[in-house]
Amino acid sequence: MRATVLHAPRDIRLDDAPEPQLLHDTDAVVRVVASCVCGSDLWPYRGIGHSGGPTRIGHEFVGIVEQVGSSVTSVQTGDFVIAPFMYSDNTCLLCQHGVHTSCVNGGVWGRPDRHGVENDGGQGELVRVPQADGTLVATPGQPDQAMVAHLLTLSDVFPTGHHAAVSAGVAPGSNVVVVGDGAVGLSAVLAAKRLGAAKVVAMSRHEDRQIVAARFGADQIVAERGRDGAALVREIFDGIGADHVLECVGTKDSMDQAMRSVRPGGRIGYVGIPHDAVVDLPSMFGRNIGIAGGVAPVRAYLEELLPDVLAGTVSPGDVFDLTLPLDQVAEGYRAMDERRAIKSMLMT
Repeated sequence: MRATVLHAPRDIRLDDAPEPQLLHDTDAVVRVVASCVCGSDLWPYRGIGHSGGPTRIGHEFVGIVEQVGSSVTSVQTGDFVIAPFMYSDNTCLLCQHGVHTSCVNGGVWGRPDRHGVENDGGQGELVRVPQADGTLVATPGQPDQAMVAHLLTLSDVFPTGHHAAVSAGVAPGSNVVVVGDGAVGLSAVLAAKRLGAAKVVAMSRHEDRQIVAARFGADQIVAERGRDGAALVREIFDGIGADHVLECVGTKDSMDQAMRSVRPGGRIGYVGIPHDAVVDLPSMFGRNIGIAGGVAPVRAYLEELLPDVLAGTVSPGDVFDLTLPLDQVAEGYRAMDERRAIKSMLMT
């Protein structure tokens, strides 16, 4: 089969790789129908956090089950399935608490498991799925082509936006600011509206992303940043700032923007992978600011979000503005790195 491999910074290739086989009776093998490039893939692509040497990459995919291990009962051959960006058994105590990303038997696509066994990356033609019963979620039937993009967002980006909104406590009648206009930030706009937010402000300086934000329910756009952006947010929200701020970038500037934009007594939900982001605890203490978030436990949210996607109540797949065949995966990375695309979808 062919699989995407990061050889060095900005050196993405589609290489030949051995076809995955069932290694454990809890495994399944999935033929990938669609995968995509994540903003977090761009960090190692740019050389940040890449340990060097060829590395399988990609963690968002949907596909058709080709084989199942003898103990797998929740999916069967021929099912169309969604694979969360981390695998989990869905039964351990941490999974029962809804923190599937900390599953004691879980792991990450493209990285060795705790026993040193290599896992396939998601940007390939086939993927061996460990803990298939706990990880994979089958759709009721075979989706049409138009639905595939929306289902693909459920592997990561839409539940991650949802996690930001849930972590910040968004509820019916809330007022919300979203910091970040990448695919996660745009998904957070959609998630906040889905949860009943009365007003959502998207902070965006890019016209193409502003259009998607408005389509997803943003009531107002703020292009300014720093103190000027926070002043506009306060002006919009009764002079005090937003009840809930969703931080979807992970840099020092984006977290500073979130802190400046939230009102005293408000709450920040953060899902941007922190790189140089820091928080000022004394300031938070003095203003009674709450903060929560982290790695989105996608598997915990799928049963809630999947019906709305299937019904067309939400259309999260609109974040994909570039669709390419898998053999053009390098262009998918370049387009996102150069901000020519919000999110690249790869069809296998």
